[in-house]
Amino acid sequence: MSELYTALENLQQGKTILYPTDTIWGLGCDATDTKAVSEIYALKKRVESKALICLVSSLEMLKTYIEDVPEAALKFLETASKPTTIIYNKPRLVAPNLVAQDNTLAIRIVHKGFAYELVELFQKPIVSTSANMSDYPSPKSFKEIHADILKDVDYVVNLQNEKINTQPSTIIKLNKDGKVEVVRP
Repeated sequence: MSELYTALENLQQGKTILYPTDTIWGLGCDATDTKAVSEIYALKKRVESKALICLVSSLEMLKTYIEDVPEAALKFLETASKPTTIIYNKPRLVAPNLVAQDNTLAIRIVHKGFAYELVELFQKPIVSTSANMSDYPSPKSFKEIHADILKDVDYVVNLQNEKINTQPSTIIKLNKDGKVEVVRP
């Protein structure tokens, strides 16, 4: 699949990509590259204080980038029936501008599809934020992606006709007191 390797090459060169995730079309880059993460914020016209999500391909990869994965998260991941993003405390080894002001990071483990294959090949987390500018609705299909995003991103994965989920992931936050808070159902 040449699209996979072209997207991988762009990530390795610190570029931004527009790609199909396990949920909706997303903007992505190397989650460990501060400059690339800044470019994602610029594409979205979003302030860097609003955190972004990143994708990993396994629990082992998650544990590399989160100091302590709580038992509550592990249990939640075992029973989740749809893509679920969890906001974890104490991230490490990622771009500092990817980490929220409260020292948290939203991460989703992908299990199949293009995004999974890309993360597996890349062997590092990939930023995954909806392919829209700040304060615009998330596009439900490729056709709804704003022309400025298409023009300004470094590489557009040519899989526009792929059938993908049109719903963003559920987002939950694991509070320091151990309670689980649903941020987005």
